[in-house]
Amino acid sequence: MDTLLVAFDQVASLPVLVALVAGSLLGIIIGAIPGLGPGVAIAILLPFTFGLPPLIGITLLMGIYAGAWYGGAIPAILINTPGTGVSVMTTYDGYPMTQAGQPQRALSLAYASSFFGGTFSVLVLIFAAPLLAALARQIGSADLAMAAALAMVLVVTAHRGAELPAAAMLGLGLFLSTVGLEGAYGTPRYTFGTTWLLAGVPLIAIILGLFAMSQAFLLIASDGGQRAAAPEMRAGLFSGFVEVLRYPGTLLRSAGFGVGMGILPGVGEFLAQFFAYSTARSASRTPELFGKGAPEGIIASETSNNAVPAAALVPLLALGIPGEVLTAMMLAVFTVHNVDPGPSLFAEHGDFVAGLYLSLFLMNFVIVAILLVGTRWIALVTRLDDRMLGIAVLCFAMAGTYSANYRITDCVLAVGFGLLGFALRRARVPMVPIILGVVLGPILEARTRQALGTAGGDLTIFVTRPISAILLAVMLALILNSLFGRLRARR
Repeated sequence: MDTLLVAFDQVASLPVLVALVAGSLLGIIIGAIPGLGPGVAIAILLPFTFGLPPLIGITLLMGIYAGAWYGGAIPAILINTPGTGVSVMTTYDGYPMTQAGQPQRALSLAYASSFFGGTFSVLVLIFAAPLLAALARQIGSADLAMAAALAMVLVVTAHRGAELPAAAMLGLGLFLSTVGLEGAYGTPRYTFGTTWLLAGVPLIAIILGLFAMSQAFLLIASDGGQRAAAPEMRAGLFSGFVEVLRYPGTLLRSAGFGVGMGILPGVGEFLAQFFAYSTARSASRTPELFGKGAPEGIIASETSNNAVPAAALVPLLALGIPGEVLTAMMLAVFTVHNVDPGPSLFAEHGDFVAGLYLSLFLMNFVIVAILLVGTRWIALVTRLDDRMLGIAVLCFAMAGTYSANYRITDCVLAVGFGLLGFALRRARVPMVPIILGVVLGPILEARTRQALGTAGGDLTIFVTRPISAILLAVMLALILNSLFGRLRARR
């Protein structure tokens, strides 16, 4: 009860409530605009959240993160165009249902499924993060170094069929993380005699360049044509909250896949959605309806991808290790305010954690309320012109980059990373490993140095400690499995 009262005290302030509603609404709109996605919005707003208290900043960003997955279902169902990359499978059954004259039913099922997945993952976060943090108190520097290395391996192996490009991009991110003054002795590394690189390559410039500016360049380079009009919406968006209860097995399995894949670093929504959809089809009594308007297809897709955001915070809060690019961006908010995620977070900043839990739980209710009232108007944003959107994103990204440190060199770097990101997107080379390499590189370096210092330079510390040895064995198993998979594919 004390924790609950502290949580209500944290969230009941007007700034937190405004951030909760504003983030949720902005996330829904961003998700409903095909071609953007939450990464662009979070990247643009990230520099502006540095001046906000950590709970307000994280609530705003998490509202965008969660709201975008809800909103991505709107164009996927109404015009057969995924609003976000993880809404692809929603089109399989959502659009056929719209063609059959039931767009309200499809959207209602999507909203109800997303709500269940979102609230389920928040409950998992509430119970799992403190337990993992309690376990983490027994973890030493060698174990955390291996955990960071395991996260990198998972990032690479999660890109099935593109492991080599993913590994190359991870290597690029690790190299970028070494630029600047070395922490232990203050030795400049790869600064080339400049002063503006002594603090390292700014994370904000990398994020905004790779994700916001590259997407803006893609939008500007498009044909600029408008999309088809969405069908007219009527009332009846609440019925799905009753209909989803007819499929409890699909709901629970899909939420379980979302939570499991969210906790694992580098995996995320795509695999969660794939496994949930495939399992739902194989377990269904009417698998022949999948792809033709099956309610279970929409439920599996939307439940799984909306169960990921809160679950992805588990490794960040408990171990201080981000699992994917959006939580890596949020780590920057913690860092700016000297709030260190990890085992000490729950003891030193218990009020913040309690407030975060409650805001994440309430977020799902706020998002659903906005969607039930405003879907017919939100659907209009699907017709925005791509080129105008690209110009707006580019302007906001440039302003956000400059406002972080007020240096024009940051803007130049961001444009350079934007062009790199544009080329990588066109070549279909994954960019997420770059960001995770930049974020995880310093963690791996610092923890490895601490472990070797404690062991007097003895490398066997990574195999003599049980947890470290287990993580190392898991890494080797993942690498060997990926190599054997590539050999089998060639044969």
